[in-house]
Amino acid sequence: MGQNAEIAVMSEQYIVSARKYRPQTFETVVGQEHITTTLKNAIRNQHLAHAYLFCGPRGVGKTTCARILARTINCESPTPDTEACGKCSTCLSFEDNASFNIFEVDAASNSSVDDIRALTEQVRYAPQHGKYKIYIIDEVHMLSASAFNAFLKTLEEPPSYAIFILATTEKHKILPTILSRCQIFDFKRIQTEDIVGHMANICAKENVAAENKALHIIAQKSEGCMRDALSMMDRIAGFSNGQLNYALTVEHLNILDADVYFRWSDLILARNLTETMLLLEEVLQRGFEGDVLLNGFSGHFRNLLLSKDVRMAELLDVPEEHKRLYYEKAAALPASYILSAMSIVNEAELGYKNSLNRRLHVELCLIRLCYLNDVLDVAQLSTETTSKKKQPEVIAQDEVITKSSPKETPTPKVTPQTNVVQEKAEPVQEAPTKKRTKLSINLLDDIHQEAAAQNQVEAEVIPLNEEVAGQLLADFGLHLRNEQGNALGSEQIAMMELQYISPSELQLTAVSTINHSYAISLRQLLLDFCKQKTNISDLRITVFMDTVAEQQEPKEKILSRSELFDLAVQHNPILKDLKDGLGLSID
Repeated sequence: MGQNAEIAVMSEQYIVSARKYRPQTFETVVGQEHITTTLKNAIRNQHLAHAYLFCGPRGVGKTTCARILARTINCESPTPDTEACGKCSTCLSFEDNASFNIFEVDAASNSSVDDIRALTEQVRYAPQHGKYKIYIIDEVHMLSASAFNAFLKTLEEPPSYAIFILATTEKHKILPTILSRCQIFDFKRIQTEDIVGHMANICAKENVAAENKALHIIAQKSEGCMRDALSMMDRIAGFSNGQLNYALTVEHLNILDADVYFRWSDLILARNLTETMLLLEEVLQRGFEGDVLLNGFSGHFRNLLLSKDVRMAELLDVPEEHKRLYYEKAAALPASYILSAMSIVNEAELGYKNSLNRRLHVELCLIRLCYLNDVLDVAQLSTETTSKKKQPEVIAQDEVITKSSPKETPTPKVTPQTNVVQEKAEPVQEAPTKKRTKLSINLLDDIHQEAAAQNQVEAEVIPLNEEVAGQLLADFGLHLRNEQGNALGSEQIAMMELQYISPSELQLTAVSTINHSYAISLRQLLLDFCKQKTNISDLRITVFMDTVAEQQEPKEKILSRSELFDLAVQHNPILKDLKDGLGLSID
């Protein structure tokens, strides 16, 4: 007997949750209360239409509601709450799929004119048992145009005992003449919380230990489709042997959870480019594509932006454990940073498919995010400088100054030719033991310097004064000539003057238009050089052209070829004998 019982248990057919727990009454339908309430009121008040059209996304209960409606309107003794009793002969025959009054037609495989003609021919016969004959036509948009036309007359004026329930996922493909003959019910996507609650009830009945975070991630992945959510739940429960926890769910669904993006955003805010790239490699090794990463970043920054306002925070579709983290991170970030980050990621998403080197495309996006704070600081400073130029009467003394001797006090002066170029870099959030990385012309050199500095003790800060400023400029000129091989730049630097303005600001003064151009091009290199020598992280260098010195500078004369030759002969007389001996002409 024991062996026979075991064989009987093993031979029991497994039924997936989507079928086993399919709603049988209006009350058990999940997330479509606006539909079920209307249908129950229509049944209660005897205001049944002859044709219904149920439309909406897949897996939201269209066919289920059609079956419940067909069962309820034919029930011999409905409950006071307008539900099918489940005990009468009509209900029992429906449960056994033996009802002769309810017909289900799949329009995807019965889409021809002949199929519709056979259906309309069948409509002519009255029901033998019960009040109505109900025809449920699923995927009705698959009918051909000629089949729709053959169906029009019957749909518009059916017999009093015939009711048609059409279901479709693509309402726009149905002819307007069909739509005008139906009562249309639009089904919505099921909310995440409703799916989580329904799955929790099923897990309790099936003795499956499920974490709320795991159910939430499944509901998010299903995108409002209950059938997909239940299918994933069954698959993961089988994979984890009835233990539906968050870690196994994330692993089985192969998705990047919010914890990865929290870790990534912390590295980006700390300007830790090395760890950011290593984390990218780790994620790519797990099999994720670049577009998945970018899409996840878009959702992450969107959630951060929503968390900036209590009213918008209600739109967050994340587990309760993650909401607290989003609130904390959003409070520490300005909205301008989050919006700029969203713009960078969105631009990267749009160009991802057209990129030839997609990994490099994602890496460039992460690099731009790492140095976004520097760009925002420079943009803000440029805006402030522009506004001050428009209002010269309120310009501070340390913004625009004329050239003076080292012993003189700088005096304010505003001229049309004054050019001011500034950089201000203040970190929003900085790692406690790492020196910040600056976005400069030699980016690769900066990254190597940062890696070397991680194993060194932070050097002592050298305070600025006039003497230190002059020595810094001289050392920088030697650096350009000896280490960079830029002799011309070194000569131009020798013509400039580096003045002390404040403990964190220096001014580089040029003496001519050409000299000013070199000053602008070399400013960033000079700034990096001075920061390295003084260890002042928030050092600024402004560039100024002394228009008085430019006017006093003698203008260069353009010499002709013969004048150039005569000048060369003065330094080397043998050139004239060589020209005459060879019979050469200067022209």
